[in-house]
This record gives sequence, C-alpha cells and structure tokens, in this order.
Amino acid sequence: MRVVIADDSVLLREGLARLLAEAGIEVCALTGDAETLEQAVAEHSPDVAVIDIRMPPTYTHEGARAATRLRERDPRLGILLLSQSLESQYAADLARRSPRGFGYLLKDRVVDVATLVDTITRVSTGGTVLDPDVVSHLLGRQTTRNRLAVLSERERQVLALMAQGRSNQAICRQLTLTPKTIESHITSILTKLDLPPQSDDHRRVLAVLAFLNP
Repeated sequence: MRVVIADDSVLLREGLARLLAEAGIEVCALTGDAETLEQAVAEHSPDVAVIDIRMPPTYTHEGARAATRLRERDPRLGILLLSQSLESQYAADLARRSPRGFGYLLKDRVVDVATLVDTITRVSTGGTVLDPDVVSHLLGRQTTRNRLAVLSERERQVLALMAQGRSNQAICRQLTLTPKTIESHITSILTKLDLPPQSDDHRRVLAVLAFLNP
C-alpha cells in the first residue's frame, strides 16, 4: 500500500510517516499544502491520500477542496481527511458525494497506531470510516434527535456504528450481540427511518448520512 501525506505541520506529517513505515505502509511523498499535494498524487499515484482539512495559505478548507478535486480526477483514490477540530460538515458532504474509499478522523485519534493503520487499510480497500466523535455530533443535533425518536436506545447504538462504516461483524463485536440480532436491529432501523435496505455497505453509510443531514 502506498500513501501520500499532506499536512502543514512538519512534526505531524513526519510522525505519521514514521508510524506508517513501521507498520509496513510505504509513504511515497510528504507535502505541506494543497498544490504540492495534487502534484504528488499525480506523480506517485498512491492508494490513499491522507489530508489535513486546513492548510496554507488561508488555513480554512484547502485540504477538503483538494480532496474533492483529487476524487473527481480519480474515483479509485482513497481519501482520509484529518482535522484538529470537529468539522462534520465537510466530512459528511464528501462522504455523501462519494462514500467509497473515504475516511475522516480527528487528529487526536491518529496517535493510536492501530486505529490509524486500520482506517487507512479500510479506506484503501473501498471502506468508509467516520470518526466516532463526528458521528456523535451528527446524532446529537436537535433535528436529528427528533428524527431518531422512533428508535430504541439499542437501535441508536447500532445506527451510530453503521454511520462509522462498521460492518455487521464489527458491530457484533462492539455490542457483544449475535449476527442475527444485529441484522434484526438494522432491518428495524431502516424500516422505521424509511431507508430502503441496501446490500452495499457504502450505500448503507450514504443512506444513514443522508438521513442525518438536517
């Protein structure tokens, strides 16, 4: 697996590169702004681009916009967005447009090597990964809480894990429930929220995010 890292913090990008190298992941380029990121992706054709949302020159959303352009050029490129603070709007918007091979983590989460490597691996193989804090924020909004009133507490727990991109098996492990029970909960959630069942996990995440959108 080959990765490009884009972050204006030299310390963070060098640290991430070292962690990934120790995990057997090839880091083929390190960049500090959106322009050189796009050049590096064009030159190295990585499997995943790890991108800070806020980068020079304005430190607003250059990274997110660059991610959108990169995905438009190559839908197969995995995108992992990183952010220092909770910016669920950009994560949700990008995930809705193209959930396959997309991830979003808060930077506090990447210090956990296992989480970082697992997320990059899942994104590289087309998975969708959303930071649990982002999902909690989406689920905590007033409009969303009103919509979720029809769900039981357990169904809300399952929905949160679905929105993180977790497979049925992963949800089973997290909640210590049987696959049959999880399938029953998911069917109930989709029925109550009037979301058509989908066999494709990415479409399932897309449906959940569409529902959470105010």
